[in-house]
Amino acid sequence: MKKLMCIILENYEAKTKGDVYMRNFYLNDSELPKRWYNILADIPEPLEPYLDPQTKEPVTPDKLTPIFPMSLIEQEVSDKKWIDIPEEVLDIYRLWRPTPLRRAKRLEEYLKTPAKIFFKDESVSPPGSHKPNTAIPQAYYNKKEGIKRLATETGAGQWGSSLSFACNLFGLECTVYMVKVSYNQKPYRRILMETWGGKVIASPSNLTNSGREVLKKDPDSPGSLGIAISEAVEDAATNGDTHYALGSVLNHVLLHQTVIGLEAKRQMEEINLYPDVVIGCVGGGSNFGGIVFPFLMDYFEGKKKGTRFIAVEPASCPTLTKGKFEYDFGDVAGLTPLIKMYTLGHDFVPPSIHAGGLRYHGDSPIVSYLANKNFIEAVAYEQTKVFESALIFSRTEGIIPAPESSHAIKSAIDEAIKAREEKKEKVILFNLSGHGYFDLTAYDAFLRGELKD
Repeated sequence: MKKLMCIILENYEAKTKGDVYMRNFYLNDSELPKRWYNILADIPEPLEPYLDPQTKEPVTPDKLTPIFPMSLIEQEVSDKKWIDIPEEVLDIYRLWRPTPLRRAKRLEEYLKTPAKIFFKDESVSPPGSHKPNTAIPQAYYNKKEGIKRLATETGAGQWGSSLSFACNLFGLECTVYMVKVSYNQKPYRRILMETWGGKVIASPSNLTNSGREVLKKDPDSPGSLGIAISEAVEDAATNGDTHYALGSVLNHVLLHQTVIGLEAKRQMEEINLYPDVVIGCVGGGSNFGGIVFPFLMDYFEGKKKGTRFIAVEPASCPTLTKGKFEYDFGDVAGLTPLIKMYTLGHDFVPPSIHAGGLRYHGDSPIVSYLANKNFIEAVAYEQTKVFESALIFSRTEGIIPAPESSHAIKSAIDEAIKAREEKKEKVILFNLSGHGYFDLTAYDAFLRGELKD
């Protein structure tokens, strides 16, 4: 007994000194965050308002009520620092949250780096990604307002899967316009959505005016998130019992995702460590904001000043690194309000890369603001380099990451190699936003040497 107590004490002392021997760090159910963190309360200047495309005046709430419930509209513009998570939402979160924080010790050893690499594992949710963190509250608030059906878009399928999952739990119908190239590349994502009751339509389709216009110009269009958004928004706006749900970009979506970073902060506090670098992939910005914003809160409050925040995007859709910071539509047909963001142009159709969730022409207005003010950094990687890193991670840590998450892994590996070259200890944290078990055709193409940039 005495020997056992000594071992426990030694492990505890090692933990509290930051010399971490454990690989997995968990929180109790009681430690699940009860509030979302709203970064809008802390940024130095208010964001530019959304504009009505006809009048160019700020959009008023009544213009958004045909597609969003008032509770989400209020969250979109709220200046409250903390917003309570409804108990009904918390109850469903507890199916998989709090999620583990894991140390990538075998990856560190492979890289021979003095850096400590941690990742927040969002792949453990039922749909396999971070997306249900916002799908659940969006379905909840719409259900409360009496809505019967939600329409949405999805790229690789993580968001469509998550909203189908959420709608099933709240007894709502779900229609998903899935970008056609991903619809064809990822049949098992479609099957997952249909298993949870979702109706999945390849976009562009001939079911909406927006889709028909695209097909008229290009019958073989591979589709894009911008096109799929147009179809879903049109669907919601023309059906009284239907609202629209978006899986990224908007303020309330990033708000809901902050449970990721809030948990990660608590987990790192328990082992007396704080990240020098926080990394997330970026398409619209939701998983990046989820992991980064709670740590940026410490920066804005003057508690921590040395941490770097890296947003990673595909070189084939480089919105933050090569886009323009200006007002643009969030969709191809121009049905959304004008949003101030980094954009490649709302009619931009990205190449058909396997990271379908990152094939979006614009970025979250909050993430765009942070990048414009140099609070965060942005890098872009080619697809083959990303999959090289994904393979290293798979063969060291055992988890096959989603192509989207693999962008963050590539950056984490680069930072760990820099630490090795500089002979500096560093704590690196990245968000593993989802697993890649429905993306094996992409891995097959890479392993066969058929994957192109």
